[in-house]
Amino acid sequence: MNSATLVSATGSDPSRGVGGGLVRWARRLVLGAILMGAVLVGGTAFRVWQVARIDDYTKADAIVVLGAAQYSGTPSTVFEARLDQAYKLFKAGVAPEVITVGGKQEGDLYTEAASGKNYLEDRGIPGDRIIAVETGSDTLRSIEAVATAMSAHDLSSAVLVSDPWHSLRTRTMARDAGLEAWTAPTRTGPAVYTRESQAHGIARETGALLWYQLTHFSSDFKYSAGQ
Repeated sequence: MNSATLVSATGSDPSRGVGGGLVRWARRLVLGAILMGAVLVGGTAFRVWQVARIDDYTKADAIVVLGAAQYSGTPSTVFEARLDQAYKLFKAGVAPEVITVGGKQEGDLYTEAASGKNYLEDRGIPGDRIIAVETGSDTLRSIEAVATAMSAHDLSSAVLVSDPWHSLRTRTMARDAGLEAWTAPTRTGPAVYTRESQAHGIARETGALLWYQLTHFSSDFKYSAGQ
């Protein structure tokens, strides 16, 4: 007996029964989850791109430079671009203090914070205007260490300097740590050299920000652009 005969004989279609209904609902749930995931990821990527374009030179208590690789005290090109941006902001009078932050890898002679401070001093910023926070192995730990140091120095507002695509996550973490924070990212360096590096940066930061918002743990992915 075929399905048409069965429908005629019983007056119902098995595909419209309880089992068929469950299958249809399961399909809708899966499709709905995929659609919601796509909207969430796409919306986050758009916000990463959008905030990356913001240059906020509002006056603050401090300019905070997020650390990056350094080699025996010499900043990598990524780090140098951030430090040069901090120097520009300091000379423009955006803030009276600069905070460099970042620890060191095993075997390093210098911390990222110390190498950053030395670089800025060589460029002419007085050493007593630079606070080196020599801890932090990832963005979240660095921001938490900066928030503690700023509180100890009675500072509460900061303009954050990092790569453009890093801006939204850094700002989110800083505000979660109780700081008044906004961003003025670098416009030079490997992070903005090519379309490929820009796309990689947006993708990397989209994933890292979603992970942070879900878990409040850090997830710093390896930087792949040339340094």
